[in-house]
Amino acid sequence: MTTYPVDMSLSPEVKGFFDPATNTISHVVRDPGSTACAVIDSVMDIDYAAGRITYDHADEIIAYIQGKGWTLEWLIETHVHADHLSAAPYIQEKLGGKIGIGANITIVQDTFGKIFNEGTEFQRDGSQFDALFQDGDRYRIGGMEAFVIHTPGHTPACMTHVIGDAAFVGDTLFMPDGGSARADFPGGDAGVLYDSIQKVLSLPDEMRLFMCHDYGPNGRDIQWETTVGEEKAHNIHVGAGATRESFIKFRTERDATLAMPKLIIPSLQVNMRAGEIPTDASGRPMLKVPVNGL
Repeated sequence: MTTYPVDMSLSPEVKGFFDPATNTISHVVRDPGSTACAVIDSVMDIDYAAGRITYDHADEIIAYIQGKGWTLEWLIETHVHADHLSAAPYIQEKLGGKIGIGANITIVQDTFGKIFNEGTEFQRDGSQFDALFQDGDRYRIGGMEAFVIHTPGHTPACMTHVIGDAAFVGDTLFMPDGGSARADFPGGDAGVLYDSIQKVLSLPDEMRLFMCHDYGPNGRDIQWETTVGEEKAHNIHVGAGATRESFIKFRTERDATLAMPKLIIPSLQVNMRAGEIPTDASGRPMLKVPVNGL
């Protein structure tokens, strides 16, 4: 297993923003030694039935950063989300920063470019993003050094971003009573997901883990922060020494019962374009609905 440059002495400030419409948590991460910050997994609001895009959630994050007088350096996507639309280009227009995602976005773009019958004008090389991360890559937020761990299984491009004593796991893990993400989307794999989770659980027990989603199992309040140690001990899908074989069996059987996310069709089209809405031949914003394609 790759040895990663963990620095538990660095503790960034993390502020979560919960979006109840999609049960998504966006995070603002600040370098404690400067005004530099990053936004992880932003949300753009959509009324799908009305075909209407708004930016209330993103505006809340923008106002927070501006109110603090901080400088936005990065807009990080942990993966191509299937349940919400990214607001990265909208926030970038207001505050600057670079948009980054895992390098395997090219696999996702190729897969869904075919499903949505995208033409040759849709680039499948990840060029819509400012940075494509490989496993072990490092980048800076002010004086902080962050690094990325490739954690596929939910999607091929999933990455966990580790910044000091904080790791942002995307959909690789949920809170201990929430378990793990599904692995049945095109390019997903339950066995690969189990292996990726083991990478996360190999980090120090005291490492803070920040979730991208929480659904409040059994009626508890929404939460999005736990630790590696808590996940190892109590995660209902992979904790207490669960085997790879048992996880694959459970995940495969459970995924077969799950409905598709309500926003998967608009989300994939927008998020594989780094948050940009596709347009028709006349330049009007337009989404497609592939029939029996997913």
